Amino acid sequence: MPFPTPPVRLETSAAGLSNARRGSLPEEGAIDVIQVEDLVKRFGALTAVDHVSFTVRRGEVFGFLGPNGAGKSTTISILCTLERPTAGRVRVNGFDAVSQPDRVRASIGLVFQDPSLDVQLTALENLDFHAYLYNVPRGVARAREERLLRMVELWDRRNELVRHFSGGMRRRLEVTRGLLHRPAVLFLDEPTLGLDPQTRGLIWRYVLDWRESEGLTVFLTTHYLDEAEHCDRIAIIDRGRIIALDTPRNLKARVGEDVILLRTADNPRAAAEVRARYGRAAAVQGEVVRIVAPQGDMLLPRLCRELSVPVQTADLSRPTLDDVFLTLTGRSIREEGAAIGGPHGR
Repeated sequence: MPFPTPPVRLETSAAGLSNARRGSLPEEGAIDVIQVEDLVKRFGALTAVDHVSFTVRRGEVFGFLGPNGAGKSTTISILCTLERPTAGRVRVNGFDAVSQPDRVRASIGLVFQDPSLDVQLTALENLDFHAYLYNVPRGVARAREERLLRMVELWDRRNELVRHFSGGMRRRLEVTRGLLHRPAVLFLDEPTLGLDPQTRGLIWRYVLDWRESEGLTVFLTTHYLDEAEHCDRIAIIDRGRIIALDTPRNLKARVGEDVILLRTADNPRAAAEVRARYGRAAAVQGEVVRIVAPQGDMLLPRLCRELSVPVQTADLSRPTLDDVFLTLTGRSIREEGAAIGGPHGR
């Protein structure tokens, strides 16, 4: 069951179902589908979310990147009406998350961090129950169930009990369930936690394909750095506060310049030529020439073509999101992500 209380029943025709997702939204023309203003959430003496503000554009893939205990899951719980804020204002699809929680729930999908399928039901029965809660017409539900299950490669397993599914299969089914009623926003809370890289890649392919075909807005929390690269924009959150918000490219640009390592037939001559001809910092370090440049991917091909000495090997090192987190907080997200946050500090 996707929510503690049943969501509002949607309209009972295929056209009505589409309108419930689009035309009935009070701010359908708005660019920002999520608006968060000065959000605070406290659990006793613990401030899990500390005066957070941001917006999410319609059709955007927006990520919350941070370690366990940073406030990611608490924020997503408030956006999905599973927690009430201590202070601040939250609107999703034009609806107030506190005063209009049922309207918010009816127009979003949610894939929880923890498993939430009924393992005693088949895959199809899980989807049928979800369709019933959202009042998706049976004929519409059946067509969409087949389309989605084929997309995630589970159609042939539709009549099997979920308890026989692997972790990756269950996650793919949860994503299918979250998309079944055509939500305007899909919330993914650590959607691929604990999955192998291949399964993680498959799930992201499904989500991004659906975003392209349906105009879906995706909001995810993660501490996987490669997963965050799928986002149009990323908010880096640490200890309940947003410390940076920008595109992955711009965030990494804050850290510094790219580093090119060249092994040439004459390293001292190559370093001198790079300094004189291209105006870039270059020095011989061991058996390579180390060159610092703001757009190394643009410079490297030129160096290979134009240097007067043959280039034997070349390597480009670019700043990562982990470098961004390290620069902003003084800690590595890989180290922080291994720690387990408290039940209200996630």
